[in-house]
Order: sequence, then structure tokens, then C-alpha cells
Amino acid sequence: MHENEDVKKIVEATTKQEQQELYQKYVKKVTPANNSSRNVARAFWVGGAICVLGQILQNAIMSMDVEKRDAGLYTTIILVLLSVLFTGFGLYPKMAKYGGAGTIVPITGFANSVAAAAMEYKVQGQVFGIGCFIFSIAGPVILYGIFSSFLLGVVYWLIGLL
Repeated sequence: MHENEDVKKIVEATTKQEQQELYQKYVKKVTPANNSSRNVARAFWVGGAICVLGQILQNAIMSMDVEKRDAGLYTTIILVLLSVLFTGFGLYPKMAKYGGAGTIVPITGFANSVAAAAMEYKVQGQVFGIGCFIFSIAGPVILYGIFSSFLLGVVYWLIGLL
């Protein structure tokens, strides 16, 4: 049976109970199967691969007589640059579709969210497009990150008073 015919049957159902039963069957039919263990494994190895790449970069930079702190900064810059380039070439979304949360956790996921928003809204112009919407995804992350670190700082301070 075609998808539109299923929806038509739901709409044309005579009783509320029949409508709900048809709707539940339809939802079960169109909902993709979720394989949690596979998703966790993919997220683990994709996120881990990004982190391993970062460690390789940091070790390579430190081998050039750069201090660990500075090497960490250069590594972060390179990972963000690679993430933005991968987003621009359409590779990061494919990697995110496969690796799921594994691509979101590292700093590359943050760079991807900013770059993707900039690309999506560039047609609306520099100010009203990119300027207004560049942090549409990353903004809440920044806001709640700062807010939660403030709260934890207050808790830490209060514990210090005891």
C-alpha cells in the first residue's frame, strides 16, 4: 500500500479508536529500526578517530620543539579549520550521518555547526543572513556552557566557605 493511501485511510477513519489504531500501524511501518549498539559503536570509533587525529597533530607539532600548551592551541586551530573545510565540501555531514554523536562531541562538531549555519544563511546576505544566524545552533551551547560554568563556580565557592 502506498504511503498516501495509508494517510488517507487514517483521515477517513470513522471512529477515533480506528483512527488511532491505523495511525499506530502507520507509525510502526514508517519508523526506521534503531540499532543502538551499532550507533554507539560508530559514535565511539568516529569520535575516537577525530581525537586520535588531534593527538597525532599535537605530537607532530610538539616534535618541532613547540611547547605542549602552544601545540594544543595549534592543534585546536587545525582541527577547526579541517572541520570547516569538510563542512564546506559536504564531507562532514556525511561523516556525522554515519558517526552520529561521535562527530558532535569534539571541537570539530562545534566548528561544523557554525560553518553549516553560515553556509545555509549566506543567501540572505552578510548582515541579515550570516550575521544574524551564524550562532543559531552554537549560540545555545555557548550560553548554557557559560551559565553552567558560572553555577559550578558558585557551588565551588560555597564549598570553599565551609
